[in-house]
Amino acid sequence: MPDNYDFREIDRCRPGWAQRAALTTCPTPVTKTDESGPMTQDAVTRSTPPLILAVSLLGITQIISWGSLMYSVAVLAQPMATGLGMSTTTVFGAFSLSLGASGLASRAVGRAIDRFGGGTVMSAGSVVSAIALTMIALAQGPFLLFAGWLLAGVAMAATLYDASFPTLSQFAGARYRQALTALTLFGGFASTVFWPLSWYLDGTVGWRLALAAFALMHLLICLPIHRFGLPRARVPVPPADDSHVTSTGHQRRRTFLWLATAFTVASFVISATAAHGVGALMASGLDSGMAIFAASLIGPMQVVGRILEFVFARGVAASRVGLAAFAVMLLSMLLLWLAGLSPWLAFAFACAYGLSNGVMSIVRGTVPAELFGREGYGTLMGQIAQPAFLAKAAAPILVATLISNGESHAAMALLLATLSAVALGAYVVAVRDRLRTR
Repeated sequence: MPDNYDFREIDRCRPGWAQRAALTTCPTPVTKTDESGPMTQDAVTRSTPPLILAVSLLGITQIISWGSLMYSVAVLAQPMATGLGMSTTTVFGAFSLSLGASGLASRAVGRAIDRFGGGTVMSAGSVVSAIALTMIALAQGPFLLFAGWLLAGVAMAATLYDASFPTLSQFAGARYRQALTALTLFGGFASTVFWPLSWYLDGTVGWRLALAAFALMHLLICLPIHRFGLPRARVPVPPADDSHVTSTGHQRRRTFLWLATAFTVASFVISATAAHGVGALMASGLDSGMAIFAASLIGPMQVVGRILEFVFARGVAASRVGLAAFAVMLLSMLLLWLAGLSPWLAFAFACAYGLSNGVMSIVRGTVPAELFGREGYGTLMGQIAQPAFLAKAAAPILVATLISNGESHAAMALLLATLSAVALGAYVVAVRDRLRTR
């Protein structure tokens, strides 16, 4: 777990807190700033596109980034393995390496977003994405394949949610939570777009040109949006409600560690389920067609969960929404464990898991803001993301090892249910003070 997050610089300029602690004198906030300093209101009006346009443009880049870097491998792994003369296990091993690399890079990326601005960092991420995908497309053996995926991991850290959330925070102001939910609605369509697109391109021009086309999308679509389509002016974040935020360094560190633990364990469960969920459904007694049909409900239910949050949970504290998401994740894993008793339980698992996973993306971007405020948010998100990405990378391999050693998929489901309970418990400890006051 990350244990060296420095809250002092954030706290010094939190309205009211630093003054009460007599630490320092904070500067008077300005309306908005850009890289050259304070901006006049007229300049802000001229330079800032409507928030709905900025969110929509950023959403387009999320579809492309998630689709090309995360989802396309599910379709292209087999033709890649055939073309390179290696096993699909090797291809997925390279992909797992990219997730680990993303975790290692996330802290540095978060600090860079705070220092240079999200648009600048995500622009660099678009360039790195294009280079990485081109390297994979040109691979003739394992060296360039692994090198390309390693670089793709760095690109993930600079282009996916853990980069886009703090970037959004820099210009969304008080409407950050609603804007974030809208952004995740775009991201929810990444697999819907890129699974069939990857299949079509592989069947018509081959996997190499498919990846080359994805690289061009990063250069011709994502890069211009990140560089020129996002507001350059930073909107000062709303002051945190100090009556509900722990003020001592020890309390804040403890809250952070429990929250990071909850998200890390949940990431392990999510990654393991993505890799082995269909196998678990088949092992429960469903035929392959029914298992795949049940699993196909997960994506649409993610979108449904995000819509429900957007429509009905606007006035609900993010910490309470998170409590529901973690609880439903635990319920879904119990349903997976019991799926062998009835086919309907398999479908109930898919619906509950999809709802939970969809809302979990929102929770990961809103609960830290509610607990700690949004000053230095890139650094905070980077530190939360680091162990979570490492858990994502390790989960498929560790669970596959468990199954290959003779354990059943039911044992896997029970393990994931236990871990979900651990994640829920850690989350409750992290937000308990907040829950008591809301």
